[in-house]
Amino acid sequence: MSASLPPRQARPVDHLVLPAASLDVARGRLHRLGFTVAPTGEHPFGTVNVCAYLADGTFLEALAIGQRETCEQAAITGNVFVARDQAYRFRQGDEGFSALVMGTENAKGDHAAFVEAGVSAGNILDFSRPFVTPDGKHDKAAFRLAFAADLRAPDVFFFTCERVNVPAVDRSALQRHENGALAIRDVILSETNPTDFQYLMQEIVNEREVNAHSFGMDIRAANANIAVLTPAGLEAFLGAKAPPLGERGLRLQGIVFAVRDLAYVERLLSGNGVAFEKRGARIVVQPAAGQGAIFAFEA
Repeated sequence: MSASLPPRQARPVDHLVLPAASLDVARGRLHRLGFTVAPTGEHPFGTVNVCAYLADGTFLEALAIGQRETCEQAAITGNVFVARDQAYRFRQGDEGFSALVMGTENAKGDHAAFVEAGVSAGNILDFSRPFVTPDGKHDKAAFRLAFAADLRAPDVFFFTCERVNVPAVDRSALQRHENGALAIRDVILSETNPTDFQYLMQEIVNEREVNAHSFGMDIRAANANIAVLTPAGLEAFLGAKAPPLGERGLRLQGIVFAVRDLAYVERLLSGNGVAFEKRGARIVVQPAAGQGAIFAFEA
């Protein structure tokens, strides 16, 4: 009798990449949505970002082009992160939701696993960048990334992120948000036939258990739910239209945040002039300039 496969340990969601045309616009939009936004970060390969950090260890990364020539050279020399960002912007424009990033303590092992599974998107990327807190303290953050993708889904990519050096700074001020956001509860993708991508999502999350249902499928990461919904499911849960029927492939669509007080979020958004709708126990905000994904809030 052959030995049974060892149990997998699901990876946690680390962060979500939201391409933006302008960091100033993204910063302003996130602020109106009630998020505290960190100072601008600069990557050594030409991209720049602003991030909103949550108390559960996850964060949102609004990503823009800082130095176009540097980005183009990095893509030519094999930087998968920049190349995929450029491909996304070419196909979908400068605003959107391009990457789901999972946490890891072993990016090299993930890369080997992705290669073996046939889902690797290219070489590992090691890099570091300065980190500055709102009160001006400096440190350096270092990362190692392992990439995965599927040629059938050109408008989304995945990577695991190993935090090789975590800045020795107090992030608590950055993790306190006016909207009371505490954690990412769900990451929502869409696809006409979600189970066509079951194998890919199992490899990304490192989880074999899949909950298939009439609206799609769910895979549980260590700290959040990953849902791949049909067009009907996307409309039912978030009031959003999926891409036209003939456009197959995974698309990252929405983020559900856990908040302390839903009534307070409603008052905050109203006061800041942010349009929203109530759908059951959720408040849903459709994408806008500087906000490339659907944002939903629930208590």
